[in-house]
Amino acid sequence: MRPSRRLLGLAIGMLALSVLLLVLPGAPREMSLLLWAGLLGLVLTDLALTPGIRGMVLAVDGPSEVYAGEIAPMQARLEASQNLPDGPIEARLDLPDGLRLDAPFSLNRDRKTGDLAGTMQIRATRRGEFDLNQVWLNWPSRLGLMDITPKITLDDSLRVVPNIRPISSGQIDVTVRSELFGVKDNRIRGEGAEFHQLRDFTTGMDTRSIDWKRSARRRDLVAKEMRAERNHQIMLCLDNGYLMREEIAGLPKIDHAVNAALACAWAAGLGGDLVGLYSYDARPNLYAPPQPARMGFARIRSQLASLSYSEVESNPTLALAHLNGQLKRRSLIIIFSDFVDSTSAELLLENMAVLGRHHVMIFVTMRAPEPEAKATNEMDFSDIAEAVASGQIARERRMVLDKLRRMGVVCLDVEPGDLTPRLVSAYLSVKARGMI
Repeated sequence: MRPSRRLLGLAIGMLALSVLLLVLPGAPREMSLLLWAGLLGLVLTDLALTPGIRGMVLAVDGPSEVYAGEIAPMQARLEASQNLPDGPIEARLDLPDGLRLDAPFSLNRDRKTGDLAGTMQIRATRRGEFDLNQVWLNWPSRLGLMDITPKITLDDSLRVVPNIRPISSGQIDVTVRSELFGVKDNRIRGEGAEFHQLRDFTTGMDTRSIDWKRSARRRDLVAKEMRAERNHQIMLCLDNGYLMREEIAGLPKIDHAVNAALACAWAAGLGGDLVGLYSYDARPNLYAPPQPARMGFARIRSQLASLSYSEVESNPTLALAHLNGQLKRRSLIIIFSDFVDSTSAELLLENMAVLGRHHVMIFVTMRAPEPEAKATNEMDFSDIAEAVASGQIARERRMVLDKLRRMGVVCLDVEPGDLTPRLVSAYLSVKARGMI
């Protein structure tokens, strides 16, 4: 417990009165002692009238698992609270790094049960399993001279996992199936690299698809029908260095990359491809060889969920050289990474040029959403310096990405909200064009 503002106000007033009694000539100085004794008695009476916290139990009910970046509503109920005031009781939950309260909450009297209840809106900003240990409450005493601030211990936890909302909602299924098996099926079959069947040549078909040897045997024109090849190798390569810990749009970059990688793995499973996983920081950390994505999706999700947050600088030379030695056939390599300037990106460019000789590359980097422009009359020198520095960094990023595009790398420099659909579209485009 702690003194309330009312008690502090009374104490300040009595202190001023005591000073006057001591300063004024002929004033009864013993009166000041009586005033302070009366205030002390009033405080003790207030404490005696205020019920204790024994027998109070705080029950928390809510989901045990939440997607990263989303809000978990937790219902808190204080049982055996009949002696507490009917007004709202302030509550504060001690949360570990990775969770935060989206808004302050309080406990209010439930007219049906008589208990005090409230809802905590907990936003998950990092992956992992977090313990919810204690809650601090705050309500006034009977006379309002003290603030009662008990600490109630909890025995609950909340697990934060990668966000697979686009997968569970069916959004990825609709997109991929419409591309591979829907209205564009004829185009993909005609532009693929795998033989499908022979069919009679008809007007409007590409003459380059005619099989002249079989046409000579049949004495009629026969065309080869091709379709998109399946069982490609897709490698999801995640840079887990400290640059990927930068938080944009409420989540670290690595978490946005994990969510997009899971969506791409699911799309690859629908397309009949094999998916592998690779992560690195200062050295290679995880390598999972490509396997059928539909059967191995749970494994990939578990591995990505347990991916730690690294605080060291990435070493792309060692990481990409190690990856190049592991791959035995042509693959689509999707690299989620970041760089600060063109100087730090030189090593990345050199190693991606080596990989690009034998593999198809998609380079994914994220940028923060564009801030709203400030009015000219509100800008000061610090704002101008920040704008100039931001413009220089943006120009250097464009230069690096232009170099990568000239090397034949598919580059995605997008905001986090557009990352998943753009990545799935890029994968489908590469697959449809037969680049792998």
